[in-house]
Amino acid sequence: MHRLASLPPTTLRSPASAGGGAMGSAGGGAMGSAGGGGGAAAAEFERLVSEATKRCRARGEAPAAWSAEVASCAVARGLELPSAELGQVLVSHLSANFGEPSLWKLLDHAMASRLISSLHALCLLTPRVLSCRQAQPEAYRLYLELLARYAFSFEYVASKASRDKIVSAIDANLQLSRIYGINVGDLGLTLVIFFFSTIVSLIDSSMEDWGLQIASMGGLGGSFGSMDHHQRNVDIRGTQDNKRNGHREYKRNMNSLIAMEVLENLTRSRKALALLRLVHMNMPDKFNGLLQRLQFLETCELPSPNLISAKEVLSRLSSNIQKVLAFEYDLKRSFIGMFLDVRSIKSVPCSESGSALSVCWAPLDLYMETAMDARELPGTSAIAILTEIIFVLQALNRASWQETFLALWLSALRLVQRERDPPEGPIPHLEARLGILLCIVPLAIAGVLMDDIDLSSTSSCDPSESFLSDPGHGHRIDEKVHGLRRNGLISSLQLLGQFSGLLHPPELVQDAANSAAAKAANSSYKQMKGNDSIGVGDCEVLVKCGGNMRHLIVEACIARRLVDTSAYLWPGYVPTSVFSIPDSSMKEMSPWSAFMRGSALTDSLISSLVATPATSFAETEKLYYVALNGSNEEKSAAARILCGASLSRGWNIQEHVVKFVVKLLSPPVPVGHNGPQSHFVDYMPMLSALLFGISPIDTAHMLSLHGVVPEVAAALMPLCEVYGSLNPLSSCESRTSEEPSVYTVFSAAFLFLLRLWKFYKPPIDGGAIGDELTLEYLMLLHNSRKSFAMNQTSSTSDEPVYVDNYPRLRAWYCQNKICIASPLSGLCSGSPVHQVANKILSMIYSKMTRSTSSSGNSSTTPTNSSVVGSPISAGEEPYQRPVLCAWEVLEAIPFVLEAILSACAYGSLSSRDLTTGLRDLVDFLPASLATIISYFSAEVTRGIWGPVPMNGIDWPSPTQSIRSVEFEIKEILAAAGVNIPSYSSGVAPMLPLPMAAMVSLTITFKLDKSIEYLLAVAGPAMENCASYCPWPSMPIIGSLWAQKVRRWHDHIIVSCSRSVFRQDKEALAQLVRSCFASFLGPLDDLNCLLTDQPGLDGLIGKSSALGVPPSIGPGFLYLRSCRSIQDKQYLSDAIVRLVVEYCSKLANRCAETSSAHLKSGQASLSLAAARIKEVALLGACLLSSAGGMHLPQELIRDNIPTWLLTIREQKHGEGSFASRMFEGYGMAYLVYLAGAFACGVRVRAAPWVYSRRSHIIGEHMDFLARVLEGNVSLGGDPVTWKAYISCLVGLVVSFAPAWVREVKHETLGRLARKLWGWRECELALSLLERGGFATMGPLAEFFSVMD
Repeated sequence: MHRLASLPPTTLRSPASAGGGAMGSAGGGAMGSAGGGGGAAAAEFERLVSEATKRCRARGEAPAAWSAEVASCAVARGLELPSAELGQVLVSHLSANFGEPSLWKLLDHAMASRLISSLHALCLLTPRVLSCRQAQPEAYRLYLELLARYAFSFEYVASKASRDKIVSAIDANLQLSRIYGINVGDLGLTLVIFFFSTIVSLIDSSMEDWGLQIASMGGLGGSFGSMDHHQRNVDIRGTQDNKRNGHREYKRNMNSLIAMEVLENLTRSRKALALLRLVHMNMPDKFNGLLQRLQFLETCELPSPNLISAKEVLSRLSSNIQKVLAFEYDLKRSFIGMFLDVRSIKSVPCSESGSALSVCWAPLDLYMETAMDARELPGTSAIAILTEIIFVLQALNRASWQETFLALWLSALRLVQRERDPPEGPIPHLEARLGILLCIVPLAIAGVLMDDIDLSSTSSCDPSESFLSDPGHGHRIDEKVHGLRRNGLISSLQLLGQFSGLLHPPELVQDAANSAAAKAANSSYKQMKGNDSIGVGDCEVLVKCGGNMRHLIVEACIARRLVDTSAYLWPGYVPTSVFSIPDSSMKEMSPWSAFMRGSALTDSLISSLVATPATSFAETEKLYYVALNGSNEEKSAAARILCGASLSRGWNIQEHVVKFVVKLLSPPVPVGHNGPQSHFVDYMPMLSALLFGISPIDTAHMLSLHGVVPEVAAALMPLCEVYGSLNPLSSCESRTSEEPSVYTVFSAAFLFLLRLWKFYKPPIDGGAIGDELTLEYLMLLHNSRKSFAMNQTSSTSDEPVYVDNYPRLRAWYCQNKICIASPLSGLCSGSPVHQVANKILSMIYSKMTRSTSSSGNSSTTPTNSSVVGSPISAGEEPYQRPVLCAWEVLEAIPFVLEAILSACAYGSLSSRDLTTGLRDLVDFLPASLATIISYFSAEVTRGIWGPVPMNGIDWPSPTQSIRSVEFEIKEILAAAGVNIPSYSSGVAPMLPLPMAAMVSLTITFKLDKSIEYLLAVAGPAMENCASYCPWPSMPIIGSLWAQKVRRWHDHIIVSCSRSVFRQDKEALAQLVRSCFASFLGPLDDLNCLLTDQPGLDGLIGKSSALGVPPSIGPGFLYLRSCRSIQDKQYLSDAIVRLVVEYCSKLANRCAETSSAHLKSGQASLSLAAARIKEVALLGACLLSSAGGMHLPQELIRDNIPTWLLTIREQKHGEGSFASRMFEGYGMAYLVYLAGAFACGVRVRAAPWVYSRRSHIIGEHMDFLARVLEGNVSLGGDPVTWKAYISCLVGLVVSFAPAWVREVKHETLGRLARKLWGWRECELALSLLERGGFATMGPLAEFFSVMD
């Protein structure tokens, strides 16, 4: 440092000795006990150092000799170098005599020689110098020189005790923990905070020197120059003449400029960028305060000559600081960085169907198609899941928000067009697909747009956000992000007009599309002609309006305030053929206007309201209060209306309708209610209409899409408890068929509750534990959501809900699990349950006797009895219908079933009488169907009942259609690339006795809306039960149902086709391989691997043209069958093997088409990298579709570690360097994507994904660190291992930096050191940077080589 060496002794003047004494003792408390013996020892050490400096000064020795002397003093006292105690003494001596040049040179040499910590010395010196910079401009100038030289010095301190001393002394002196509200317990963190604070303090000091008003900006107060206990502005009046004063004033003015120059030079370094970026990422409000200061200085117009001369320096300084916002470690310098820096090959739409976008956005299509499987009612909303997928894909594809939202709209449009006319059957229909497009997708986009606002909230529940405080200046940046996203949404909606092939509306919504187009035309006409003008073409009809799906999409966005009505003025939005209809005439056509005017709910108005969806929140809200406060007839009618078209087709307000439906399931206690009876009984008409209104498969499926399954379950449990405990009307008492009964309401509530989880699943089912919902887990979800909502609203009124709160329900729940797990134990004669069972047996045997006497054909069963809990017919005896509460009946039914099934097996009861008895039992109490299903399913899995011939004599025969059904099944499977053996035609069709009884019972049901709630329970249970029977059980069942309901034929054939994969692992492996081939191209066709591949159309089928049925791809069969596959581990292994195979083939192809050296084929490398990403993308999608969150978790915890540690034989050219490396890359992509779909990538992820991160991601990173340190033996190839770790870390830091916070900082340090040893330096630094302040220690280790 040339200035320190050349300054003459007369340059500096010493401050008053009193001030020096005060300064010398400041900050010494932290060191008082250092050096072996408390304050006396510290004072003795300070005396020795003082005497040593005096001797050196007397001899006129060079600074090196001074350093040697003081170092010998430290060594003699047994102090470790660099010494905190020595640094404290040297700074104290200098502070007491700033005018002594030799002390400055000694400090400089001691820092250069690492006798003292440079960071420690600067931290002690900074506040002392800044506080007296006006009185001692020379000292300030020399301090700036030291700062410029040693700001980034980070000496290694071996002893933890010495490190702790230095950190404690710095914190005690600068009060960093108090000012910044964090625990400064590490040298690396201290360096970050000190560097940032010094920048702020120097800027504040210069602003003060320039006469500018300093306001508190970004919560940054208490800068070093204004700390009271360091204030030392010494009065120097009378010691200099005027000339001397003028020279010092010049130095003061120059120092402010030099300070800015020093900061500009420091912030130009990559080390400064790294330090400041940590502040920006972890304390954005503090960093924004720095930005505010610089912005103020740049825009300040004060006529100060000093400020004007500093403008250029300030501009460069501001530019350096702004680079922090966009700074990223240049991963492109490394091979792995080049590999990750690829965009998907097909990223620009070039066809009317948007298929060009389908490859890189395939998870959107696959998830939406998976969501159409109504057999699964997930507890998490499709809105939340779709929101997480959007963020994952937007980052992975490096896409703009316009591209992201456009891909989202196109995926939803393809979902609708894929089944414009879906086959009839108990499956979700077109309304559900339109609900995804017009409700779920807009709400997911709303979540994306609100994400940046949530980030600035101070009520964050995310532990990783604990550093955040008042957003302050950050809100401006969030608004910028919010604007970018909203502009991307608007641009995507404008571009949708180019995809006319997807915009043709299905017939169901043609009128709605025309109405939306007419509304837009009318609005734009008024804006052009003036608001007082009347719309043109008042008499024209809606058919001429030419509306399409884009008009419905825009209306859905306007309803949720995602865009405004300025969309009506977009070029080409209003078709030229539109004939507008004024708003007044449109309102008159709606029955809702009459309802809002207060018209009575007549039968005709009720029918119109049921068939017409509501259009506003006010309409549904009024209906809700009618359902609560009206007469019994009005309550029932309001519930029916709410569950009608408003719920199924009111897409613009569907989320509000869903909330009102859930609230009505838990009605409040009415005014004036008293007595022991539950208030739920007062609402019986309304609850009956509501429960049957939500029971249809489409409606229940829509509720699950909105994620209210846990809330519905919590609301149904008290209803079941209350109504199941009530005795029905007397068996002799008649009632009208329209009046709801206790049994009816209970059965509707009970069966709907059971549909929410697989209540009939035996314990041996499901290869992966935790793959299925349970009632306890639903309550856990419900309680966690309620707890979160209470925390947000500071409410404490609601109590958590548990199964144990409802003793009768809990008793049945436990009995059901016992029944499934083991055979029934003996029943004590004369017990209450035995008495009830005898009454039920007497009832059904009486019905069997009458049915047998009226018909001699035992192969058929009666089909004219009602299954709605009907009143007793005139011919029935009073004793035949026992008066029992539903819980008593359900408790006895397993014993009744065991008795009649045993009687049938031993020939004492005919098959016809068995079916008749079961049917009468369901007629008596429809809820008994659940116990019948559980018992028969358990008995089938136990395999103790022999098969019975389905020959048309004893049991119904499928021979009429079974051959054609089998042929069609094989045809569908063959088209999907799956071959199965033929069923021998010489063998008579047979089923196990319980299975035959269950099928015979279900085919007696009439296909009526009133019993759809029964079929919704029986259908999935039969399909599950058939998987435990030998093939071809499912074709037999399907044939019987196809003979009964011919219009369900197509649905039945597809259902039978997917059942193959539950029983045949080889067929499952063929299906998975066919999925890869249909999406990526055949594995053996090397040309296809690096050229165009079939893509999404080949995977799940093409969108259907008008009048043409859609094709069924292998992916469609996979999505409809994967969740019910028992051996999930086998499925996961099959997917992993295919990912490895494809990556190996890609490497071989890449080597053939480019150079022998992989790096030289840049274009080929980029193409191969994109293909590897797509291979892994498909694998991750298939895994997530099959196992939800559990299977990806098992992949990361078990499959991948096993794969990495297992020694495998190399074959088919897999031993090449490129193939082993590509295998590692492919597996890294698979792990990242599977983890991203399971855990999300946002900082503020949804609670249901955030809770899993530390377990899934943190544990896997710990495993990798243990292997790197040699604690786990490595069986796999080192090339593959290195490629896997490098690529996985690169993916995490590039696309999911929030994950790094879930990893222990010790683990991050170990991973970074290994990456550094592999010359992946930028990757190591980027990993540590995202670890936050806790990883500053390891990050500082690399400072010396960072530049």
